[in-house]
Amino acid sequence: MPKNKGKGGKNRKRGKNEADDEKRELVFKEDGQEYAQVMRMLGNGRCEATCIDGVKRLCHIRGKMHKKVWIAAGDIILVGLRDYQDDKADVILKYMPDEARLLKAYGELPENTRLNEGIAGGLDEEDDGAGDDYIEFEDEDIDKL
Repeated sequence: MPKNKGKGGKNRKRGKNEADDEKRELVFKEDGQEYAQVMRMLGNGRCEATCIDGVKRLCHIRGKMHKKVWIAAGDIILVGLRDYQDDKADVILKYMPDEARLLKAYGELPENTRLNEGIAGGLDEEDDGAGDDYIEFEDEDIDKL
């Protein structure tokens, strides 16, 4: 049997979970950049996103973020526009949900942008009087039964 001469196995390659839980400075867009919302993930490090200017673009997740920052449908991202291809862009940054809410509050995102709040946010909007699943009967109605 050969001896292990490497510096570790699968878990070392996976690395520590260095999540960005600590507060980071809010990054605003510069020229050549645009805010976008992910419509769907396509695989192979690509996604389809609708930019705030109304154009649907094919976005490529840059190598620094690939397999480190997980992007899902509905996320708000910052994309770098390409000079030579208007229908393609590169994902520069993924905004956390609280950062996306701050961007909306600062007026960077339009008011009609639906932020992906997760399960808790979807329940509040769905409750349009649907809680009236029971019927109240008067006493005389019960006596007739």
